[in-house]
Amino acid sequence: MTRIAAVHGALAPYRCAQAEITDMVARACLPEGADRRVLDRLHGNAGVRARHMTLPLDQYERLDGFGAANDLFIATATDLGARVIREALRTAGLSAADVDLLIFTSVTGVAVPSVDARVAARLGLRPDLRRVPLFGLGCAGGAAGLARVHDFLLGRPDQVAVLLSVELCSLTFQRGDASTANLVATGLFGDGASAVVACGAERAGAFPGPTIVDSRSRLYPDAGGVLGWDIGDSGFRVVLDPDIPEVLRHHLADDVREFLAGHGLKPQDVTAWVCHPGGPRILDAVTEALDLPTEELAVSWRHLAESGNLSSSSVLHILRDTLAERRPPPGTPGLLLAIGPGLACELVLLSW
Repeated sequence: MTRIAAVHGALAPYRCAQAEITDMVARACLPEGADRRVLDRLHGNAGVRARHMTLPLDQYERLDGFGAANDLFIATATDLGARVIREALRTAGLSAADVDLLIFTSVTGVAVPSVDARVAARLGLRPDLRRVPLFGLGCAGGAAGLARVHDFLLGRPDQVAVLLSVELCSLTFQRGDASTANLVATGLFGDGASAVVACGAERAGAFPGPTIVDSRSRLYPDAGGVLGWDIGDSGFRVVLDPDIPEVLRHHLADDVREFLAGHGLKPQDVTAWVCHPGGPRILDAVTEALDLPTEELAVSWRHLAESGNLSSSSVLHILRDTLAERRPPPGTPGLLLAIGPGLACELVLLSW
């Protein structure tokens, strides 16, 4: 088994009310004098009250191109990444010298050397550290990263692995783009980071956290164009198709039931659902597809309202909050799930 020893999350420094962000987007994205009623409706329906941003709002309109945004991503991701790993290790009672593997996932900036290498140098991680930077998994990256941590520790049960996610979504907002996809994204996504410390079976007894039992990945190639980036001179331009909830309604229930059945379980046996909050329509689709009581995704709804969608980091923040506030009965199963570009579904079976 793989034991989760600690989960730590952090948010970018500037907390802004949704209405303030909407006003900034109106100035930055809409033509002068344009009717902003569609923008107001999209942001109002996002289910978000406030988000954390990397920059003060008035600086986004002056951010000069993809290069400047990406430079800011590298600097901020390194700072936030080092901070959340340091705190997660402290919570687990481990040191930098204990870490054998560092997996880094992000989809909101690029760096070579990768952010994990920069964080390793900042924290003094061992020079023989194994590193796996992941790019392109989007909102599914937190769940997929946990699954890859589990894969690694199954073969090295005496070792310690860290998963780091940093997503600075506000740095990808496209100025001068009044497309529906960009307006939805500017109303939904926020900035944050998270780190998970996990250990293999030979060290698991030292920690009280849940165990990772198994994982499942599912790719829906017939929906490959509904979510992702178009990458060009201005950076990352969001692809966000309104059909995503319908894809989930069509596929998710069968995937979850089949995965759980392989472990002698049914959806009603799951005592906590750790679900990525892709947005209100995504959460509604998950609730509908799995026939869940509304309160089962209460932590996800609250995270969406208070922080927005943090892409790959969100599901790890929700895992942290579930452990801190709604810890299920010991020995019962939990399911962590997220959806990302591909279109892909990532499932991680937990035992509390």
